[in-house]
Amino acid sequence: MYISKIQMKNFRLLKDVTLELNNEKKKNLALLIGRNNSGKTSFIMLFDKFFRNSHVKFTYDDFSIKLRERILSIAEDTDVNELAIKLILTINYTAEDSLENISDFILDLDPDKKVVKILFECSIDKKRLLNDLTSVENKKKYTIKNLSNYLLTDIYVFDDDKDYESANRSKLIRKDFKLIQNLINFQVIHAKRDVASSESSSQDKKVLSSLTTQYFNKENKSNSEEFNEINESITQMDATLDAKYMTYFDEFLKNSKEFLNIENIKVVSDLQSKEIISNFSKIVYGSEDNFLPEHLNGLGFMNILYLLLKLEIKKNYFKSDKRDINLLFIEEPEAHTHPQMQYIFANKIKNILEEIEGLQTIITTHSSHIVSQCDFEDIRYFKTHTDNIIIKNFYSDLKEKYAGEEDYFKFIKQYLTINSSELFFAKKIIFIEGTSEKLLMPYFLKIIDNENSGAESYVKLSSQNISILEVGANAKAFNHFLEFLEIKTLIITDIDATKDEIKKNDKGKDVVVYKACEVATSNNTSNYTLKYFLNAPKRKNEDEFNEWFSKLKENTLQDGEGTIKLAYQTAEKGYQARSFEDAFINVNIDIIKTNRSEINGLKKKSTLDSDTNIYSLTKTILKEDGKSDFASSVLFMALSKEVNWEIPSYIKEGLKWIAQ
Repeated sequence: MYISKIQMKNFRLLKDVTLELNNEKKKNLALLIGRNNSGKTSFIMLFDKFFRNSHVKFTYDDFSIKLRERILSIAEDTDVNELAIKLILTINYTAEDSLENISDFILDLDPDKKVVKILFECSIDKKRLLNDLTSVENKKKYTIKNLSNYLLTDIYVFDDDKDYESANRSKLIRKDFKLIQNLINFQVIHAKRDVASSESSSQDKKVLSSLTTQYFNKENKSNSEEFNEINESITQMDATLDAKYMTYFDEFLKNSKEFLNIENIKVVSDLQSKEIISNFSKIVYGSEDNFLPEHLNGLGFMNILYLLLKLEIKKNYFKSDKRDINLLFIEEPEAHTHPQMQYIFANKIKNILEEIEGLQTIITTHSSHIVSQCDFEDIRYFKTHTDNIIIKNFYSDLKEKYAGEEDYFKFIKQYLTINSSELFFAKKIIFIEGTSEKLLMPYFLKIIDNENSGAESYVKLSSQNISILEVGANAKAFNHFLEFLEIKTLIITDIDATKDEIKKNDKGKDVVVYKACEVATSNNTSNYTLKYFLNAPKRKNEDEFNEWFSKLKENTLQDGEGTIKLAYQTAEKGYQARSFEDAFINVNIDIIKTNRSEINGLKKKSTLDSDTNIYSLTKTILKEDGKSDFASSVLFMALSKEVNWEIPSYIKEGLKWIAQ
């Protein structure tokens, strides 16, 4: 028995969302990811408000912004059903499951239909609100402030999705919340965890120790036999203290006994095990003779300890309560925690959760480190779309887009879960091709920021959430991924110009080879990323391809619209470079000549004075394995000697585009 689908309507940003859970393979973990303010916390809070309705009330602010004007202008003809906050659970069960608790929710007796649909609803008591508004002068202000007092929460079971529409609500069957509690055990560990640092006040410094009290009180109540030794020790202590108290307090009570003529007034020991654990025990760490209190741990360590102890408590709730469905939410486990600890947590969490039978766990996170250690199939992506949130099943939806490009999809799965899960949380992306660009890109960003610092409405690149990744020639594999997430992306690559030549192969037959050459004399490119994204025609369609290649060299194949832009070498200072290195040398030739003795990665430096052809000069002076040394020297001179290097125009224009 498991929850296969969760739907939410009219709650905050979650106007109409659906989360499909991957239960066909009994994968009972869902990882909810997405950028800030994409609705992940609201997703958890809606469960919290319905399942803990006696503690957490709905308010005016919980209703979607798009509905608030209708709420504030509520009238007799307002359909409050359309305004209601809804949580809908679809539960699947099998013939092997016990039907004792779910039988109250089964409407269809067809043995082949083993699905139950439950509606949690928070609706406005229109009749009572309108009645009270008649005597109110400022109706809108009153409604905003007091709406929580006019909200009704109900639970229904239904058969068809149309049943909760206004015209069909007579088909809904109301159910008592106790029946839900018998069926579903809902537990949550929120992101706001009151772990204390050494700077906290004294009353806040026993957060972890308080968890041991929770654990003891729960277990002592449900499994008292396991705590017999502790309880027996406390009973013996009571007896010892009774005798001591009788001697000590005898004189104190003497006058009272005589005055009231009561002989049996006495002080007795009344130790409570839960009070002893709570008030007179604590968690420490370190050696036996030199331990330290819990609050002297770092916050990251404290947070993981808190999570693990809290999980133990939740685990015992699930095991002892024995509900049919166990539902656990963990919100942002990475809080206060460094990346290595996040890796460890992600690796260990599944083993811990597998100990709980029938558990479905939903974890929200902003941590790329946690995502990288989880299965691709577990990911659900929250994406803001106009006035609603869309929850995308990353694996199945993306796999469909990569139909016919299975190798690319396989690469994306491996790459994202191993190297670059940060892409899920980026607002913008810059893909670069090689080591040189990787070393120098932060410096280039700083130059663009400085050049535009006075421009109105300019937002610094350094303050934007931009992920920079070296993907080499594999940028084309990310096409559907980038479209899927709708993330603005700059791909900085090389034009990689080539020229067709006819040569004899080993068998004496003529074959076409593509030889690297200057852009000016080229008629092709070896860069498949350019061909892929810019829709190159087949080479055999010679006229069509030649026209395309001419436009490629002129950079007229893209208009800057859309979410993906390719930046590659264009004509500058009378020369169009083939690669980053010769583009950089072209625009900085005078500075390089002046500082040649301090630049590593170069050879035959005297050639700088004689060769005026940038293409041949680059091939001559740049060592085959010297690209990273060259880029490192450029960066070192910029930062330590304040050498003002020029950015090649294609990179500069690309960075201006991504900054917008």
